[in-house]
Amino acid sequence: MKLRSGTHTIKLFAAIFLSLFLIHSGTAKKNDKMSAYLFSYFSGGDGEQIRFAVSADGYEWFALNGNEPIISSEEISSSGGVRDPHILRGNDGKTFYMVVTDMNTNENGWTPNTALILMKSKDLINWTHSIIDIPSLYPEYKDMGNVWAPQTIYDRETGKYMVYFSMTDGKTSAVFYYAYANSDFTGFEEAPKYLLGNPNKRSSIDADIIEKDGQYHLFFKTEGETRKGIMKAVSNNLTSGYEMVDKYLNPTDKAVEGSCVFPLINSDEWILLYDVYRDREFQFTKSRDLLNFSVIDDEIKMDFRPRHGTVMQITDEEAKRVINKWGINGRPTIYGFRSENVKNINLEIDQDNGTIKIPVKYGTNLKRFNPEPIIMPGYTVTPSKAQDFTKGTVKYTISTPEGSTKTYSVEAYIANNPVIEGYYADPEILYSEKTGKFYLYPTSDGYHEWSGNYFKVFSSDNLVEWTDEGVMLDLPKDVSWANRNGWAPCIIEKKTDSGYKYYYYFSAEKKVGVAVADNPTGPFVDSVKPLVAETPKAVGRQIQEIDPDVFMDPVSGKYYLYWGSGYLAAAELNDDMVSIKEETVTVLTPRTFREGAYVIYRNGTYYMMWSENDTRDENYRVRYAMMDSPLGPLNIPENNLILSKVPEKGIYGPGHHSVIQIPGRDEWYIVYHRFNRPKGVSMGRSAGYHREVCIDKMEFGVNGEILPVTPTLEGIQPVKLK
Repeated sequence: MKLRSGTHTIKLFAAIFLSLFLIHSGTAKKNDKMSAYLFSYFSGGDGEQIRFAVSADGYEWFALNGNEPIISSEEISSSGGVRDPHILRGNDGKTFYMVVTDMNTNENGWTPNTALILMKSKDLINWTHSIIDIPSLYPEYKDMGNVWAPQTIYDRETGKYMVYFSMTDGKTSAVFYYAYANSDFTGFEEAPKYLLGNPNKRSSIDADIIEKDGQYHLFFKTEGETRKGIMKAVSNNLTSGYEMVDKYLNPTDKAVEGSCVFPLINSDEWILLYDVYRDREFQFTKSRDLLNFSVIDDEIKMDFRPRHGTVMQITDEEAKRVINKWGINGRPTIYGFRSENVKNINLEIDQDNGTIKIPVKYGTNLKRFNPEPIIMPGYTVTPSKAQDFTKGTVKYTISTPEGSTKTYSVEAYIANNPVIEGYYADPEILYSEKTGKFYLYPTSDGYHEWSGNYFKVFSSDNLVEWTDEGVMLDLPKDVSWANRNGWAPCIIEKKTDSGYKYYYYFSAEKKVGVAVADNPTGPFVDSVKPLVAETPKAVGRQIQEIDPDVFMDPVSGKYYLYWGSGYLAAAELNDDMVSIKEETVTVLTPRTFREGAYVIYRNGTYYMMWSENDTRDENYRVRYAMMDSPLGPLNIPENNLILSKVPEKGIYGPGHHSVIQIPGRDEWYIVYHRFNRPKGVSMGRSAGYHREVCIDKMEFGVNGEILPVTPTLEGIQPVKLK
């Protein structure tokens, strides 16, 4: 995370954080479009007061009010200080609720506090407040203290606002309690009730409840035997039935607290941020499944140092209101584009030179295209309507309320690569005779140290336009013997007397498993145990069993499985397709083999392809050999490199591929992953798990050799099957 000096940006960051929290916790007014984020936070030290910051994109943050408080703690608290502000948009979309810890460590140190504060506003600027002192109001809690980090969520079943927080009696560890607020949000309807405690009897504080897909995810900070970090519990009921997820969600080993989770606008991604309090820093992480989070600090900028706070999405009108009230020192910048046709993950924005290259999806009309620039609320952009990008670059000028401007030269082009949006890798492709469609089965990428644990499937009629068919195998839910490291799948369609069967081979916990379905999109049923769990004895040492490839020999009609990392093994499958003929296991390892074996057959020749080097290496690439049978031996051509980086196009690390032949034609395409473009090559180690899937044409020479493939940005044109 990059921090810039100055106080004005701290206030903006607080406002952004507040906006984000309101959006993900409640609803906005009908027809109001969320366009920015509000961050509510405190700064620690002598700054135990509420501050706001704002952001246009959730990544770059600016403080409001010069990073000075937007509300005086002395005016609203009994202690003279407040901490841990949490802000929520009400169910009516226009009322805002904020709750804070009533605590002044500057005056009182860490003497156990007993109160929290309820606040309410119609405009984000003017707030009413009420102090709730727990022991004074509820005698049964006369010994309670450390009333920390309250938050609010709307309970749709009761139609009430539930306030939840942690506290302790001084003898036992801190646990979570909840109470419903009265109708005017000035107090509780009744005494707090127990909500959740840590099963290991360690203190639990800083709860943040997120509702997603009908479930409640309660994130919290806990202390363990060796680590203090962020964990969560999940329930179908807001006030009971929470089950712990046995995993620390923060990638760092440093002590952290004060987590906040919020969704990005027009995205299926969520941000988890938390306070790395000993370092006086914040860390930002990102996830799609609220379980596996990757650090994105290198993408975050803020001009202030926040402490425990929360984020909420806000409308353009709301952002303008808080900016007009408290001021901002944001730059006239384009942060990205809101058009659904823009591939924002691949934008090339050169802020210094004022140039932007926009890759857009297939079918975009560039003669009349409005990319919808993302700018800071309150700023203006011209032109604001659709433009003709076929004639060259288009000039966009951003103006601030103070009159400063910046002009960008913007170019837009059709980019069919990558073919699916988001981070995915190790793509397997299938043409289904049953449905007459293509299917893509990748590794779910973008997770720290390859920690993804589910697989998705995408379908297409033409290899260019792909439909997300959803998760087709979830390791924690669907596989009994593994729950992590879901990598590098492959699949085959087998026609039987009763119809079609689909056998899906995958890596999990560095073993090879198999699941079976009646349709290419599932549901898939795991075969209960790993198919390959041990390295062949001929290799001489135990290595990870990953990267399966399945192949049907059109000559013999037999099925074969290939796998390995650092070694390449092959074996014939039994008729049941979920076990191998042990006597056929063969080690074929070519000298440069690393992983990602793939076999095809053409004109009497078998081709074995593989990836060499490390997937984090920009020189990750693909080579091949020829074989006379599915089990070798390998005949390696002198010039056998067929896929490699193209630095002049910003393409690095292309590899771990599959190949598809168009039915009935000698027409072939290679499907592979590359580093994210343009950021991947500068991401260091994490480039190896921020990859994206591409497709380009693959051709053969007159002697049957595979010709080198040049990776492209444009990709291929739609393929017609008939």
